[in-house]
Amino acid sequence: MTQPATYRDVFGNSEFRALWAAHVLSVAGDQLARVALTVLVFDRTRSAGWAALTYAVTFVPDLIGGAALSVVADRYSRRAVMVTADLARAALVGAMVIPGLSLISQIALLIGVQLLAVPFGAARTAALPDILRGDQLTVGIGLISMTYQFALVLGFGAGAAVVTGLGTTGALLVDSATFVVSALVIRLGVGPHRPVARSDAERRLPHSRSIAAGVRLVAHDRRLRVLLGIACLSGFYVVAEGLAVPYSAEIGAGTLGAGWLLAANPLGTVIGMLLLKRIQPERRLALLGPLAVITCALLVPTWWAPGLGLTVVLWAVSGAASAHDMITNSAYVQAAPEHARAQAVGLAVAALRASQGIAIVMAGLLAQVLEPSKVIALAALGGVVAACAATLSWSRAVSPQRAPRGETDESMSG
Repeated sequence: MTQPATYRDVFGNSEFRALWAAHVLSVAGDQLARVALTVLVFDRTRSAGWAALTYAVTFVPDLIGGAALSVVADRYSRRAVMVTADLARAALVGAMVIPGLSLISQIALLIGVQLLAVPFGAARTAALPDILRGDQLTVGIGLISMTYQFALVLGFGAGAAVVTGLGTTGALLVDSATFVVSALVIRLGVGPHRPVARSDAERRLPHSRSIAAGVRLVAHDRRLRVLLGIACLSGFYVVAEGLAVPYSAEIGAGTLGAGWLLAANPLGTVIGMLLLKRIQPERRLALLGPLAVITCALLVPTWWAPGLGLTVVLWAVSGAASAHDMITNSAYVQAAPEHARAQAVGLAVAALRASQGIAIVMAGLLAQVLEPSKVIALAALGGVVAACAATLSWSRAVSPQRAPRGETDESMSG
């Protein structure tokens, strides 16, 4: 059996080190921009509603731009796409500090910054299979995801500290500088990684038809379709995060309890990634379905609104099981054809954001008539059912009797 790759193996690759460093800088920049502009908006308007809206709109670009903008990373050098996106983000963030700029203009600039993160992320993910091979790719994707999870836990505090120390203008200028440094690191440390040559017919396709072709590609490939379905199961278990604050109030844990509940999942996810990395690659793929089921099943006891301590443990262990996402992501990227890899990744991001957003909205509406504990448990039960179906589909997709890789279960000619 193949031995698991180690972090030393992955960090031994100079291109990955450069990509990881750029990822750290980009995540720091994104989070700093969100915090700084949210504080700026609140200072100007003294409105919590406007401040919340400003932070919320930073998540919209992944949904609306995932399919449309990721195509760019399949048409140009992936290094060029990342460098251009970083420099453009640096310029947009720098423009936010122009004196007298209207509030709407600043929010529009922030949306532009977040939109540019879409082709950047798609290009980075599409380049990874050329940089890391085999199990190193899974470990590398896990490291990038783990870095993001740490950013979620630490980002608010660090961002607030920078804004407090430097003010919003100073924080935005620091943010702009992080993107410039990220672009420099990528330009000097990463190869061009050009996508495979496209046919004349593909190059002449209008942008809208190119997007439709990408959707058909994922929809007609059984492995990609099933893996995307497994990834979108997060829509069921993200409900716990979305209702953590009202659930904490329900069990009498207050604001402090809500903080523990919100930290439980990302902390558990990091631990889960560290544990999964130690398992042999072949066994990890076999665990993909069961872990998806366990992730949701561990949230079902929330129905009985157990105390804070037990809930935190259940949610943390559920988060550890949700580390199967790094297996899903790696398998998805490897299954995607090289000429459309970035677009397939962008479509997955859009689908993931849609599943999570719709689930949280529906859960919020349902929580108007039911206790938060019941809503979380009902979503978890739905997730168990969906995960069982996805597990069966995944078993069929990878069974020895299935069609060879690259062959789809439906004709692409139509």
